[in-house]
Amino acid sequence: MTASGTSSLSRMQRSTAFERAARAGHAVSGVLHLLIGWITIRLAFGQGGNADQSGALAELASKPGGRAALWVAVVAFVALALWRVTEAVVGKKRESGSDTGDRLKAAALAVVYLAFAWSAFGFARGSGRSSGEQNAGITARLMQSTPGKGVLLIAAAVIVGVGVYHVYKGVSTNFRDDLDGPVGRGVTWLGIAGYTAKGIALAGAGLLVAIAVFTSDPTKSTGLDGAVKTLGAQPYGQVLLVLAGVGIGLYGLYAFVLARRATM
Repeated sequence: MTASGTSSLSRMQRSTAFERAARAGHAVSGVLHLLIGWITIRLAFGQGGNADQSGALAELASKPGGRAALWVAVVAFVALALWRVTEAVVGKKRESGSDTGDRLKAAALAVVYLAFAWSAFGFARGSGRSSGEQNAGITARLMQSTPGKGVLLIAAAVIVGVGVYHVYKGVSTNFRDDLDGPVGRGVTWLGIAGYTAKGIALAGAGLLVAIAVFTSDPTKSTGLDGAVKTLGAQPYGQVLLVLAGVGIGLYGLYAFVLARRATM
């Protein structure tokens, strides 16, 4: 990027309005995780629903004023994605410099938040689809060729890796480095429980992708919702689902901490 382009991104980072919009993305993420946690607990007691991002967005869309809230979510996620783009290019606002690993992580997060924005956009305009159905459809197409199966196995390994990283980040309490100022005991335990629960769920979703490839059954690749429901089918599944729902909900609460105190 040219020097003028880099300078423009640096000026964007100094915009208070831009930073607030980006922080709102964390708050929206918190709301969605709380909804996913609530849906997971409902599943434990025999009620229906999809315990993933699409299920949470559909739940939000069904409420009074939900469509308006979804449009707010689209804007907030786009702002957070753009903030990550600036970090990938010019580094963090409050740090003198960022290493290559930090910049790559910011770029990856930008892609994730753009995907969140796209999903929210679909539900906001009334054309949202279940993530599980989309995953199964994509898996079915890729499984028709050997290179496609290789792509799926790589994707499965990446998802499992992200899940393991979340568990590590929670157990090691490294997430405290993402926050400004001192971190109290309550926030620490919130982060430990939230990151660990989300990491286990993500790792389970990645394993389901691998299982779908090895069993030639694309319907098994149903993402987070499939991982949660597989958990519920195990012995003591009801208890496990409640614990998973509480853990994911706690991650949602931690996202509100990020909205206020994340190092930007």
